[in-house]
Amino acid sequence: MAVLGPIALVIALAAHTLDSAAERARTQPQAPRPQPQLPEAAPPEPTPPGVEARVAAIGDTSALPIELQRAFDPAVDFAPMGKPGPSDWLAQHPERPQTYDGYVASGPNLPDAKRRVIYLLPIGDFPAGTPTMASLVQIVKAFFMLDVRMLPPVNVAEVKVTTRIHDTTKKRQLLAPDVLAWLTKRLPDDAYALMAATMEDLYPDPAWNFVFGMASSRERVGVQSFARQDASFFGEPRAPGWEKLLLRRATWTLVHEISHMFGLTHCVYWTCVVSGSNHQAEADSRPLHPCPVCARKLNHAIKFDPAKREDGLAKTLHTLGIDDEATWSEHRARWIREGTR
Repeated sequence: MAVLGPIALVIALAAHTLDSAAERARTQPQAPRPQPQLPEAAPPEPTPPGVEARVAAIGDTSALPIELQRAFDPAVDFAPMGKPGPSDWLAQHPERPQTYDGYVASGPNLPDAKRRVIYLLPIGDFPAGTPTMASLVQIVKAFFMLDVRMLPPVNVAEVKVTTRIHDTTKKRQLLAPDVLAWLTKRLPDDAYALMAATMEDLYPDPAWNFVFGMASSRERVGVQSFARQDASFFGEPRAPGWEKLLLRRATWTLVHEISHMFGLTHCVYWTCVVSGSNHQAEADSRPLHPCPVCARKLNHAIKFDPAKREDGLAKTLHTLGIDDEATWSEHRARWIREGTR
């Protein structure tokens, strides 16, 4: 994952070259013209952590109540991180693993008695069929088990932000760090985090092609774009069921970015909602739930009842039609409470 300065975390840069102009617009970074260089040895291929490293990353759970031990039990329900393909995130952006103990030692920003609300802020227009802010409020509340409120929408013109026209899509892009800077001045007093959502395309730096989202763990602000998650952005027809697909993609980006605000770095242990993604296909392969390591980090930050949390997620996800993840949460809640599958 790329880091812009000491505070910003960004996701979803695609670093591989594809054939069509439309695919290049989706994924290829617009880096400065390379200078001639002497040949270099190829870097070693990234190797995901093995089973011992994955289990060790969870930390010692033996002194925890039995339900918490089960909540962080990796025996089933989770897929280990596989070897990345050449265009996948870890192949392009090797990252240092963050264990649970390392997370605690990092001193992350945590909710306190005063700051316990997550705010969502719509920026710009949202066409019919795109995820409603009401549905996103439901998802964030169920996932993080904190109070979630929506702020009144603002026009793009109200945001003091640098813009550019993308070379291939010919559409406007907003410079994401400018959006973050604007958001930091608008954090409500009781806000733990402020997350903006927009249908405008984003980019994090002039050398990058785009990002789906960006968040600051120190400042507790973030912004995500739904633009490239909708086929119509590229002038392509929307397939049947596109509304549900767009909602799922928006959910992934939203909870991923807010998790960064809690101090979680990209997960390299299991395929996880907090794992980095370099292109849309990789993002679509990620689940909407955290792995045992990331679940324990979030529990450290929020102190939720894990079985009750899965119950709430199952209900919300069923209501929104994300049934596979709802069923996963139902099974996980049963395991946490009863120790049965």
